[in-house]
Amino acid sequence: MESREIVRRAIEFECPPRLPFFLGGSWSDKLAAVIQDFPNDVCDTWEMDRQERGWFFDRAVEDDWGCQWQTTEVKNMGQVVGHPLEDWIKLDTYHPPDPRNPFYFARIDDEIEDAGDRYVVLTSHFCLFERLHMLRGFARTLEDFYLEPEKTHRLLDLILENKLAHIDEAGRRFGDRVHGLFMTDDWGTQQNTFVSQAVFQEFFAPRYRELFQCVHDQGWHAILHSCGRINDFVPLFIDAGVDVLNMQQPRAYGIRELGQAYAGKVCFLTTVDIQATLPAEDPDAVRAEARELVEHWSTPEGGLIVFNYGDSEGIGVSDGIAEVMFRTFYDLRHYWSI
Repeated sequence: MESREIVRRAIEFECPPRLPFFLGGSWSDKLAAVIQDFPNDVCDTWEMDRQERGWFFDRAVEDDWGCQWQTTEVKNMGQVVGHPLEDWIKLDTYHPPDPRNPFYFARIDDEIEDAGDRYVVLTSHFCLFERLHMLRGFARTLEDFYLEPEKTHRLLDLILENKLAHIDEAGRRFGDRVHGLFMTDDWGTQQNTFVSQAVFQEFFAPRYRELFQCVHDQGWHAILHSCGRINDFVPLFIDAGVDVLNMQQPRAYGIRELGQAYAGKVCFLTTVDIQATLPAEDPDAVRAEARELVEHWSTPEGGLIVFNYGDSEGIGVSDGIAEVMFRTFYDLRHYWSI
């Protein structure tokens, strides 16, 4: 069975023959060297995030939205330290980047040309909430929900309109050569979400619904990454139409707790915990957590895709412990068919 069909069946709960794997190129090569025929079912490209002012994942620059980035000596993607709309008076004259600019799509053809039978994902970082606080500043954004709700709605409409056009243009250009869109919005601390369900329902739920519908209109699955303990928001994302939730800190959610509530209702794209388990470098703990994830987050019909964080150095994880994780998931790939 083709890789894209295995992934699709996992997402749509149509009994895939094994667990699918979303690895990224570098780990695919490493694992192929030690495990013959190790599957890499997804072709992913970040080229929609390319910036004319500079690729912000590599160096501190100002992105095309006017947000100023800064990195540290420790390898990481950096963070926004300069916010173009920190003063609301600038909103009247602010112009976001052209979402249909050919520059953002120019290298995608080359990235997906050799996808073969794999499931193709376009990644587009910084969705609604993240782009909002990048433009305004994080603390200001949390205050704005109460002090400046009208301006916040106006700015979110501007962001959403840009995102919808960006997705529509990608769909026009690549159509059924793409199968999923991966978006990001980190929504929580290690204890809870940044805002209440009421705030989420007022400012974000209808906009996510429109965003996910736009993705579906292209014939694609909507994949959302969100870190932190976002348990309270999971049913809201499901209600809005998300197909896949990329959750990289399973211990923060409570593996059994989250599985009991939502296994079979949404597909999870996950890894052994990138903060609590993998950095501890305990192979037995890694193996145990991988098995727990398969047991509690997947079902016989599907619902789980194995994910690679993609930056072992950034989270302080050795290649050796990452390989332990992948080997364990590989050994469990037929868990429901044994």
